[in-house]
This record gives sequence, C-alpha cells and structure tokens, in this order.
Amino acid sequence: MHGHFGHRLGAMRKHFMGRYGRGFGAFSGGGFAGAMGMGGRAFLAGRRLASGDLRLVLLALLAERASHGYELIKALEERSGGFYSPSPGMVYPALTWLEEMSYASVAAEGTKKLYSITDGGRAYLKENHDAAAAMLGQLEYIGRKMGRVREILGSFDEDEEADAQGIGAARRELRQALREKRGALPEEKLRIGEILREAAARIRSRSGPRS
Repeated sequence: MHGHFGHRLGAMRKHFMGRYGRGFGAFSGGGFAGAMGMGGRAFLAGRRLASGDLRLVLLALLAERASHGYELIKALEERSGGFYSPSPGMVYPALTWLEEMSYASVAAEGTKKLYSITDGGRAYLKENHDAAAAMLGQLEYIGRKMGRVREILGSFDEDEEADAQGIGAARRELRQALREKRGALPEEKLRIGEILREAAARIRSRSGPRS
C-alpha cells in the first residue's frame, strides 16, 4: 500500500499542484520537502524528529495516558496518518532518558513496561507547552493531509477501474444530469427518484433489461 501510494503520489504531484497549491506541494514521494516548521523545530531527513523533540512529544502523549512503548509508536503513526512511525530504536532510548530525568516512571507488567508521566514531567511539559502543542498539531495536520491525499488517489483508482469496465463516462453523465436537476419541483424529484430506483434494480438484476 505505502509503495503504491508513494509511486502514485510522485507521479501526480505536478497535476495536483495547480488545484491544491502549496499545501499539497509540500508532499514528495520520500517525505516532506525541506524542514517542516514546528514551533521552531523540524523533522530531520528520513521522517524523524530530533531526539529532544521526540522526547517532548512522547511526554505529551504520556500526559494523556500511561502507555507501553509500542502504543506510543502506534499513536504517533495514527496521528500523522502513517507519515511518521519512529522505530523502537528511537523511542525506547527517549523513554529511558525521560525515566532517568524523573519525567516518567516505569511499572513492570509481565515482560512489558508501562510508562507514566511524573509531577516533574508535567512541570517540564508545562514549561515547553507551546513547543509540544506545535509538534502534536503539526503531526495531526500531516495526518489530515495524508488522509486527503489517499482519498484523492483512491477516487482516481475507482475512476480508472470504472473506465476499464466502460461505465466511467455513464457515471459522470448521471452526476451531471442530477446537478442540472437541482431545485426541481417536487413532482420532478419524484420522477427522478423512480428512475434511479428502477435503474438500481436493473443493475442488480442478472437477467438484464426488463422486457
């Protein structure tokens, strides 16, 4: 999925630039072009946060709820729409640093570790509230953009499949006809509804058109 997405995104980037402007142009096949400003901070090359920024983001997530390391990774991935998914090799050293600084505490749950924010961590987070909020906000912004791009690419896939089956043009023609009937009288809307219901029934039928 991600490989297909990256390939399609790179191929159609110029096409969408005119329609979606700089917001869409910020994307590239391998990530975001240049640094993404985040309250004075930025993503480094390879879709990753600087270590200090990652620690702060993790602490902000722990302020929301106690979590295991893999849950924090999943939370970051979900907020960014799959754009940012830090490796365990980045997350666990950051959590260890938070523990050593007494910003987070750790409780053993079998073979797992549950991390929780401490009072010291809350105080540190309060001191850096603006930066943490900016980074989380940027991740969520990226997530919305990624969702929109996937929606756009998905619609193109649907159109390509429909055209391959010879129904793409008919579907577009139907959309245009319905747009032209906006504001029609109630009697006309009833007539259109009957036509659409009959068409749906004929499409579902395997026996073809009624005689």
